[in-house]
Amino acid sequence: MRKINQITYIVIISALVYACGGTEAAKDKVTELNELKAQQKELETKISDLEAELIQSGQLEKKEGNKVLITTLKMTPDSFEHWVEVRGTVASRKNVMLSAETMGRIESIRVTEGQKVSKGQLLVQLDADILRNSISEVKTQLELAATIYERQAKLWEQNIGTEVQYLQAKNNKEALESKLKTLNSQLSQSNVVAPFNGIIDNIPVREGEMTSPGMPLVRIVNQNDTYISADVSESFLGKFQVGQQVKIYFPSLDKEVVSKIASLGQVIKSENRTFEVEVGLPAVNFPIKPNQVVVLHMIDYQTDKALVVPTKLVQRDSKGSYVYELVDKEGKLVASKVYVKPGVSYNLETEIVEGLSAGQLIAYEGYRELAPGAAVTIKN
Repeated sequence: MRKINQITYIVIISALVYACGGTEAAKDKVTELNELKAQQKELETKISDLEAELIQSGQLEKKEGNKVLITTLKMTPDSFEHWVEVRGTVASRKNVMLSAETMGRIESIRVTEGQKVSKGQLLVQLDADILRNSISEVKTQLELAATIYERQAKLWEQNIGTEVQYLQAKNNKEALESKLKTLNSQLSQSNVVAPFNGIIDNIPVREGEMTSPGMPLVRIVNQNDTYISADVSESFLGKFQVGQQVKIYFPSLDKEVVSKIASLGQVIKSENRTFEVEVGLPAVNFPIKPNQVVVLHMIDYQTDKALVVPTKLVQRDSKGSYVYELVDKEGKLVASKVYVKPGVSYNLETEIVEGLSAGQLIAYEGYRELAPGAAVTIKN
């Protein structure tokens, strides 16, 4: 009996200890809950103050009851342009690599790289001693032939001698004159002269080297007759016109000038399916060089009666693209989806080609808060 009482006593003591421990744990949880509620209240106060501050600064839209505060955009026909960028290069009609017309040894180079030259100035001279000796020989023969012809002509006028002698003398003289002309022409081919005023850009040969027709000798450049050349995809056929304005940007110099399209290529290049666009290059006050890279900004589409909206307003769902228009429903303005057909986009604006009409109101600021049928208030 005493043993049973001892066991009962132990159980009661254990229960009391557990009960006291459970009470302490419950008190800790209550304290934690109160602290969290205090933190929640503090956060709600901060959130409310921050929202009020953002609404006042216009960075957050305010909802008035169940209404969404928005601004509107009225559809008004306006001009719209779509620009494309095309890479081009500076080209020159007077950027020429000269070569000799005949084979020979380079006797002398009369210019240096960077030197300014005038049209007709001698640049490179080939060895032509054999030609010069031949010319000298023919000149001597021609002097004799001319003398004989003159005397024979005088005799013939006096009916002295035969006609054959006169004709032979005349033919001999004319043949030597023709030969001398040919030799002088060949001699001129041994001289490489400047075809126009310009600057010597490159001389890839040296004196004493052998040259042949077509072998590069001297590059001469005149920068006063430059233009811009660009290869444009055939997908732009019919999009550009001669005389159309073009902006030319020089990325290496961060400069931009305005010019016009001078000509359009009439042939599609089979290797890259492009055609050439040539743009005139006006006088500039900064240095430009042939083969310098430029970026052309050209208009490939424009209209004077476009309905244009900010691109961000055009949203999509399973049915297609839409914007929110504002309609009057029982005296209240509500938002309604209107499905549209977007056209081209440029500079964060998109032309709407179907679905909208002039005078129509669409939601602008606050459009992300809208849903079909949502009541709205227009912000002043």
